[in-house]
Amino acid sequence: MTAIKHALQRDIFTPNDERLLGIVNVCKAGKKKKNCFLCATVTTERPVQVKVVKVKKSDKGDFYKRQQTWELRDLTEVDAKDASKENPEFDLHFEKVYRWVASSTAEKNSFISCIWKLNQRYLRKKVEFVNVSSQLLEELPKAEESVPSGESQSVAGGDEDALDDYQELSTREEQDIEGMMEMCEYAVSNAEAFAEQLSRELQVLDGANIQSIMASEKQVNILMQLLDEALGEVDTIEGKLSSYEEMLQSVKEQMDQISQSNRLIQISNTNNVKLLDEIQFLVNYMDLSKGHVRALQEGDLTSPKGIEACINASEALSQCMNVALRPGHGKLMAVTQQQLLFAELRDTFARRLTNHLNNVFVHQGHDQSSTLSQHTAEMSLPKHSPLHRDLLRYSKLMEWLKNTHREKYEGLSRTYVDYMSRLYEREIKDFFEVAKIKMAGTTKEAKGKFATLPRKESALKQETESLHGSSGKLTGSTSSLNKLTVQGANSRRSQSSSLLDMGNMSASDLDVADRTKFDKIFEQVLSELEPLCLAEQDFISKFFKLQQHPTVTPPLAQPETEDTDGGTQSRIPPQAEHRQSLSSEKDLVRLMMNKIFQSIETELNSLIALGDKIDSFNSLYMLVKMSHHVWTAENVDPASYLSTTLGNVLVTVKRNFDKCISGQIRQMEEVKISKKSKVGILLFVAGFEEFAELAETIFRVAERRGDLDKAYVKLIRAVFVNVEKVANESQKTPRDVVMMENFHHIFSTLSRLKISCLEAERREAKHKYTDHLQSYVINSLGQPLEKLNHFFEGVEARVAQGVREEEVSYQLAFNKQELRKVIKEYPGKEVKKGLDNLYKKVDKHLCEEESLLQVVWHSMQDEFIRQYKHFEDLIGRCYPGSGITMEFTIGDMLEYFSSIAQSH
Repeated sequence: MTAIKHALQRDIFTPNDERLLGIVNVCKAGKKKKNCFLCATVTTERPVQVKVVKVKKSDKGDFYKRQQTWELRDLTEVDAKDASKENPEFDLHFEKVYRWVASSTAEKNSFISCIWKLNQRYLRKKVEFVNVSSQLLEELPKAEESVPSGESQSVAGGDEDALDDYQELSTREEQDIEGMMEMCEYAVSNAEAFAEQLSRELQVLDGANIQSIMASEKQVNILMQLLDEALGEVDTIEGKLSSYEEMLQSVKEQMDQISQSNRLIQISNTNNVKLLDEIQFLVNYMDLSKGHVRALQEGDLTSPKGIEACINASEALSQCMNVALRPGHGKLMAVTQQQLLFAELRDTFARRLTNHLNNVFVHQGHDQSSTLSQHTAEMSLPKHSPLHRDLLRYSKLMEWLKNTHREKYEGLSRTYVDYMSRLYEREIKDFFEVAKIKMAGTTKEAKGKFATLPRKESALKQETESLHGSSGKLTGSTSSLNKLTVQGANSRRSQSSSLLDMGNMSASDLDVADRTKFDKIFEQVLSELEPLCLAEQDFISKFFKLQQHPTVTPPLAQPETEDTDGGTQSRIPPQAEHRQSLSSEKDLVRLMMNKIFQSIETELNSLIALGDKIDSFNSLYMLVKMSHHVWTAENVDPASYLSTTLGNVLVTVKRNFDKCISGQIRQMEEVKISKKSKVGILLFVAGFEEFAELAETIFRVAERRGDLDKAYVKLIRAVFVNVEKVANESQKTPRDVVMMENFHHIFSTLSRLKISCLEAERREAKHKYTDHLQSYVINSLGQPLEKLNHFFEGVEARVAQGVREEEVSYQLAFNKQELRKVIKEYPGKEVKKGLDNLYKKVDKHLCEEESLLQVVWHSMQDEFIRQYKHFEDLIGRCYPGSGITMEFTIGDMLEYFSSIAQSH
């Protein structure tokens, strides 16, 4: 290694003004053996720079080359891996960690020591040395302490030189050498003569030293005599120490006996303290007071004081039974007997509590059923808050029963659920029957309407009356109600039903008051159900203590789960009931709620079906109300039974709403018009207006406005398509008139209601109305001046074919004589007569509902004036200087149009 060190110094570092202070032969950890050298160097120039250089042999192997260099100030940590065992691995932490394996542990230690010394001298920021032996890092301070004070400065200043064979001269040595060289003039010119002179002087000095040693023999003898006397004194002291040791030995034996006696006393005291501690532990934690025992055996479970005493006693019993016994306590007879006593008290109290709560369920059920008829007549559901308030006093006892007797706890849960499901089913069924009767009664109140129906419709009155007399006939009557109502509606209309004829009962048979009454009834139903479900769910969570355990076994005998479509429910096989694990307490609460309120979803769907049969407009009210209640329930608890059930029912309501819209579109497509009657404003156009007005009122603050917007788009596109279809099929009324009047009505409706989602359709309706108005005006104006129109059309055709305008008058068919002949056929009286006939014809075409006659007449006036100016312009350009003019002026035309409009 020394030869390599000198070679590296000579070939690599000396040319760069660097000195090599430390070297280690290494290879990278975990890779193939590719050896290289890590070198610690310092620069010879100031300021001194300390570096770690990686040197590697060239591929040919004949010389070394510098591969990588790091500044020592960038080194943050040196990890020697193990400070107690020899380990050649070490890590250097620069900008990243470099892992090395040295060829030997000694080389690694030497290199780390060199790094430590350089760090101590040259760097202000100290490097952290990890897993490095403290002895290795202490070598340098000890070396410095061993140097005489006079030379400490030079040694301290040459720490790095100690790593090398070269040692720097001190100042004193430099001065002596300079003095010797000055005394000898040829010291520089003749080094051999100077060396011989120094050798001769050294021999003289050695001889003087030997003579000095021989002259000090007398002093040496005196020193030896003194040493002999000191040895004698030592022997004397050793004898005294031996006697003292014998005396201390006897004292030691006595002290050992005393210590043994004290140890036995200490062990006895320790055992007594531990025994007393065990007895106190058993007495404190396994002793139940007589008052608690009496409360568990015969405590009153009906009075508040008795319930409180039973609660305290059950908690004390649980503490005694659940105490963590220490090793060996289970073998004590007294402990075993006490545990048997506790088990007997637990079973006795569990039976008493279970029997009492079963009786409470039965008695409370009788009390609730007595007020059922009164609440039903008022269309309100009975409140169960008294029952909940009485039962919540036992909630802590139910928690105790849940933790100690799971079977009895689950039995009570099943009993409560079975009882409450029967009670709620009876209450909800009666409540919904009253709601259906009142809901169906909204169509019976207008008695005069039923009197005008045909004889075939007498069954409708009987069916409606049966809804008031017996709600049980409600389901069977809906089909006949639907059939007869459609027949009555068809008998009163000559054309197909409008948009308001929602497929079951004609809108003309219903008024706004009926729909408002239905809306209030449906809202009252939802308002009664919502607090009922929330109160019951809150009670179940508190009474059965379902907020503390994340996973429990369902207590229901036959639990129910919802199908994926939110409809019918399926039962879980009884053999798997006690093994089923629910993911959370909310699932268990929802399972119990499904069992208790299993009839709510069915009754709601039945009520919705009835409302839809009475008037499909009711689906708008139901969609808004149901959406609001679903939104409210989801804000309270998105996973609650109420939220899930109302969400399922909302799907049904939305489906009915979509079915209603689809039915109206289908009815529009099936519209047929009479060939002999004037079309006017189509019924489904007027119906869309009434639908939009009502829908905007209902959906003003609705959460599901998007559903209405989608329905609007579907309906308005169907209205557009079918208006054009009717216009194309119309024979008595011109197509332009049908399009103009109906699209004007649509444009007026959309402008008034300001429905944002139909803004594009509003602009399209205006565009269609304007286009067809212009088309109708142009086509109609061609009749009063038919020959004149044909003449100038021919003139324009010749000009378009390339005939110059001033040469048109030379065409045989369009010369000046022909022009005068045509103009003479249209004097003022004839023009006025033609316009009067045109006004009458337009009046026959237009309907009175839209009041567009004056608008059309004004447009015709503007168009007529435009044509008049156009004709005059053609005369001026094609017949210049002819002096030919029309028989009437623009003023005459204005007077004609005004007098005709006023006369009619």
